[in-house]
Amino acid sequence: MAQVNYFLTEEQQMIVDLARQIAVEKIIPVRAKLDENEEFPWDIMKDIAQADLFGLYVPEEYGGFEKGCFENCLALEQLAYGCIAVTTTFAASALGGYPILLFGSDEQKARYLPDIAAGKRLVAFGLTEANAGSDAAGIQTTAVEDGDLWVLNGTKQWITSGGEAEIYTIVAMTNKNKGARGATSFIVEKGDPGFSFGKKERKMGLNASSTRELILNGCRIPKDRILGRKGQGFIMAMRTLDIARPGIGAIAVGLGQAALDEAVKYARQRIQFGQPIIAFQALQHMLADMATKIEASRALVYSIARTIDEGTKDTAKISAMAKLFATDMAMQVTTDAVQILGGYGYMKSYPVEKMMRDAKILQIYEGTNQILRNVIGQALNKEYAKK
Repeated sequence: MAQVNYFLTEEQQMIVDLARQIAVEKIIPVRAKLDENEEFPWDIMKDIAQADLFGLYVPEEYGGFEKGCFENCLALEQLAYGCIAVTTTFAASALGGYPILLFGSDEQKARYLPDIAAGKRLVAFGLTEANAGSDAAGIQTTAVEDGDLWVLNGTKQWITSGGEAEIYTIVAMTNKNKGARGATSFIVEKGDPGFSFGKKERKMGLNASSTRELILNGCRIPKDRILGRKGQGFIMAMRTLDIARPGIGAIAVGLGQAALDEAVKYARQRIQFGQPIIAFQALQHMLADMATKIEASRALVYSIARTIDEGTKDTAKISAMAKLFATDMAMQVTTDAVQILGGYGYMKSYPVEKMMRDAKILQIYEGTNQILRNVIGQALNKEYAKK
């Protein structure tokens, strides 16, 4: 645990303690089994739901706690201390739920948010396609009006909780001639006619998180499932990602802290040349760098999450920074943890090899770190052009 005082309120500290308790008591004992069996963590999702954490960001009128990005990051960090595959499943439901919260009609909010807040129905976010990941304007999925219905056709790829979630926020093109401005968002439900799922993907890591294709083959949904207005889909997607990316940074911090704790524990117990290896300066320097990078990432993520909660309008640059810096840290720290444990670190009987495998996806999903550097650079260019 961090020793720095981040001046949490009593309620925020309760969120931290509750999420850490779930990580220690519910997640850590089964994380290796979930990873090995590629098993979706339904039981843990129920535990998180019973702890009311699904409703952190949902307004009180819909059964939530109306907290902000910061409180969500606090929970994500502690859950990620146990396993980021499980945590990604939890986080993905907020990613899919944010478009409904931010852009849904009163009727849509009343219909979906109570179940989302209670953890009764998971949500997934359907943006990525085979040829449209970072380039959201390249979306090929279409939606056309047909009387009182919308008809969707296309395929979404690598969707977290695909097949398991019951609610999907889908971005489709309603006017291809307008590029990004021709994208529109919709709510699709599991069981809608013409909506099915591809095979469960096998992955390098994050094995307890389900990843599938979403197949929309003449999928017919009611007219009232459109989110906002036609042409707002790209704006909705970017706004959603801007709010969600600090959460990925928080997941990275939790993972980094877990890897550091394992490395320190091992280095204090492993005896070589008559003394614990933590007594060797080379190891001390590695651990010192790891700890410093984790704390710097934590401070950055917390600061940016609080800034977003204050209502700052232009958040693309800072949210990209929170995700970029912390996830690069997590990849480095987990790699160093494996190195410190040596041969043991490479074995599945120790948790750091899983941490290293899992860490890689953090640099890829919700915007690759290379694309996020573009986002930051472009924002800087615009800022300085005004001076």
